[in-house]
Amino acid sequence: MLPPLLLAAALAMLDNVIVGTAMPRIVGELGGLAHLAWVVTAYVLGTTVSTPIWGKIGDLYGRKNVFLASIVLFLVGSVLSGAAQTMGQLIGFRALQGLGAGGLLVGALAIIGDLVPPRERGRYQGIFAGVMSMSMVIGPLVGGFLTDQLSWRWAFYVNVPIGAVALVWLVAKLRLPKRRTDHHIDWLGAALLTVGLTALVLVTTWGGVEYPWGSWQILGLAGLAVAALVAFGFVERRVAEPVLPLNLFRDRNFTVISAIAFLLGFAMFGAITFLPLFQQTVQGASATNSGLLLLPMTAAMLVVSIVAGQVITRTGRYKLFPILGGVGMAVGMVLLSFVDVATTRTQLASFMVALGLGMGCLMQTAMLIAQNSVDQKNLGVASSSVTLFRSIGGSFGVALFGTIFARHFASSVAASLGPEAASQLASGGGQVDPQVVAALPDPVKSAIYDGIASSLSTVFVWAIPFAALVAVLAVFIREVALRGHDKLTTIDAA
Repeated sequence: MLPPLLLAAALAMLDNVIVGTAMPRIVGELGGLAHLAWVVTAYVLGTTVSTPIWGKIGDLYGRKNVFLASIVLFLVGSVLSGAAQTMGQLIGFRALQGLGAGGLLVGALAIIGDLVPPRERGRYQGIFAGVMSMSMVIGPLVGGFLTDQLSWRWAFYVNVPIGAVALVWLVAKLRLPKRRTDHHIDWLGAALLTVGLTALVLVTTWGGVEYPWGSWQILGLAGLAVAALVAFGFVERRVAEPVLPLNLFRDRNFTVISAIAFLLGFAMFGAITFLPLFQQTVQGASATNSGLLLLPMTAAMLVVSIVAGQVITRTGRYKLFPILGGVGMAVGMVLLSFVDVATTRTQLASFMVALGLGMGCLMQTAMLIAQNSVDQKNLGVASSSVTLFRSIGGSFGVALFGTIFARHFASSVAASLGPEAASQLASGGGQVDPQVVAALPDPVKSAIYDGIASSLSTVFVWAIPFAALVAVLAVFIREVALRGHDKLTTIDAA
């Protein structure tokens, strides 16, 4: 049953990156340049707030039907997004699509957890991580091709045939163990968690961009996030079926791996977000082909994920991989901190390989450890929690490193060309069009290239301690024996 699960989960990952290359055409047809960021933010927000809720509902009502429902919701959101006639409609439909995507990611991982015992799970989750990694490369290429050859709307419509195949396959073939559970949904906890996470995402999205960090809007959202999450903690201690059982954090492995997932998202998404800008502007890569330049990193991640899964399956030992992952990421960040305008594509590729090796040791090993730390009835919650903490970490990382990058870039350009030139760049929303930059006079072009390269280097310098902390925390993981097959588990050989 792995192929349809991979198809469904890959949809969520693909759609997170496939839309980027279609953005200029979307704005050209629908307008609304000022709201462009919300096309992405709405999807991320929907995914983030729904992930723990999908996991809990799957634990209570059975994962198959809940997973199928998430696929249907995602496909409905895809069709509506492709048919959108205004930017407002597109943003709303993207949020709906994101709600379904949260169920795709956590549902696929939890179903693997149901069908495969932890001792054998590493092999399958390694393949899963590899497919997700390849999605990061294929997404921009597919998006660029569909936009150029058909229309930006096909960046959304392409989900329908793929999702339909996965849906029919799963309906016909998926067989999961049946467990009786009393059904109580913690709607108050779900609402408070949604409000808290929404406010956090808005803080990290708007802070320093739409509003100053010290503005009443950002401070108010931060206060709302704290109040909602504190209230969420009180509620979760008192309800029969909490959305996120706080007693799970009594297990040291679960707590440590949740922190590692946060740091992984923080360092990974926060740092590598700016690599394509460097590749397209300083190194002259096209937007459509920029995904290929990330292939060394994703290929390394793919290979290591599969190898790690095989080793864990054969030996039952896994503690070494998170430690190696943190060390590998830190080494990759150190190497990338030396990037400058003279860095060649070959050198950059070798630096990214080191980073990919580290991430490959962590991506699915973290999920495996979390799932092995909880009872079978909480498998969905454990899966969604790791995904949730990684998403929140990524949101924080993009916000923090985005601010560092923007400020350092403005300072560098001001030092080379004067404050007025830096102000003119900022007035354009901080966007740097590679084609426009290439046509500028050499002194101006060189100043911008130097600014981008030194800003990227600074971002990776800041990312080093977060990556290193992953290795430090991994030392505290206890190597608990991986469980064998659950007596109720039946595996479909199809």
